[in-house]
Amino acid sequence: MDYNSLTAISPLDGRYRHKVDELDQYFSEFALIKYRMMVEIEYFIALCDIPLPQLRDFKKDNYKILRSFYEDFEIQDAEKIKEREKITNHDVKAVENFIKEKFFHAGWGRWSEFVHFGLTSQDINNTAIPLSIKDALINVYFPLLFELREALANFAEEWKDISMLARTHGQPATPTRLGKEIAVFISRIDEQSKYFGQIPYSAKFGGATGNLNAHKVAYPDIDWISFANNFVTEELGLQRSQPTTQIEHYDNLAALFDNMRRINVILIDLSRDIWSYISMDYFRQRIKKGEIGSSAMPHKINPIDFENGEGNLGYANAIFEHFSMKLPVSRLQRDLTDSTVLRNIGVPIGHSVLAFHSILKGLNKLIVNRDKIKNDLENNWSVISEAIQTILRREGFPKPYETLLDFTRNNPMITRESMVNFIENLEITDELKAELKAITPFNFTGF
Repeated sequence: MDYNSLTAISPLDGRYRHKVDELDQYFSEFALIKYRMMVEIEYFIALCDIPLPQLRDFKKDNYKILRSFYEDFEIQDAEKIKEREKITNHDVKAVENFIKEKFFHAGWGRWSEFVHFGLTSQDINNTAIPLSIKDALINVYFPLLFELREALANFAEEWKDISMLARTHGQPATPTRLGKEIAVFISRIDEQSKYFGQIPYSAKFGGATGNLNAHKVAYPDIDWISFANNFVTEELGLQRSQPTTQIEHYDNLAALFDNMRRINVILIDLSRDIWSYISMDYFRQRIKKGEIGSSAMPHKINPIDFENGEGNLGYANAIFEHFSMKLPVSRLQRDLTDSTVLRNIGVPIGHSVLAFHSILKGLNKLIVNRDKIKNDLENNWSVISEAIQTILRREGFPKPYETLLDFTRNNPMITRESMVNFIENLEITDELKAELKAITPFNFTGF
């Protein structure tokens, strides 16, 4: 079958393509080739800037043309490289040969052997891939996460004064406020988001076994370590790992994935809570004309956005966990198991982005059912028993906890009236009775 959204194997490239298509700039095969092109070109320019003796005659005026090789890179160029790969059976070598051919066409043939000079393929891959991840997070992931965070912040402010029955172990508990419960998730997201700024985007750049052997043997008088550090840090905006084997350690990449996984866990928790509130009728959902909730039950309006969010976050986390466990482990100086895994980096990020979109969509449908929330509080006056027994403790009343335990357990339905009657029969001062009577499920909500 010809490829289209209906014949795609992955739902990210099929059903959900329109929701994650901006990620193709960073994680597609085309994107990987383009980022490799960029690293190869910028490396050649850096060699010219040393300058290597053989590159002194390469004019700086040519840099703009050189950079156009990747800046103006098109799908047709990528297809030519893939054709070369069929011959080389090596993806990075195919990129190198493509660039060399461009050199000959530009009349720069005598300098072409300094393309990919002294490098191994992982010097290209282990810089191109963290660059693509960094760009994807900055341009797609972080803005969407921030949008979700801000949507929650708006709800936390809007709902800050809505008293609500809390539930611990699923049972009625000390009251809280709806806005505060949303603020809990904001705080958790903020706390974990701090770590993104502390995890470097690390890159390996050091030749076949990480020691810059070829560079040193060819030009022993050049400080290649300083060159490599400057190239990776100043030119590419990454952090160079050293010493290394043939490949990047991936420890910082694993830390990044673990942090994204923690963000996803928080959002799974949020999705399940909102799902539960919808089930309890604390939230209703805006109806979109023409939408069907069930093929059999016409009345259904299902919380599908939060279910989709939860499902995609869980799937993403399974892959993130595999990445974190697998990538930092490589036999001796290098095996190839990281290569095929790295090609899937866009998958968990894509499913995370898809989940963010789903949760945002679901949040924008929510309508607070204040009547239901109010009725639940009104029907659960027993939840202020903590407040009453605590004040009685303060006043030295004998066995206050036990007194409230006996009252609440032997009266299955505690109402305002029965609570007032209970307080009235306590052997305490009228002033203290008035203090206790002022407590309600609506105002016993703490800070």
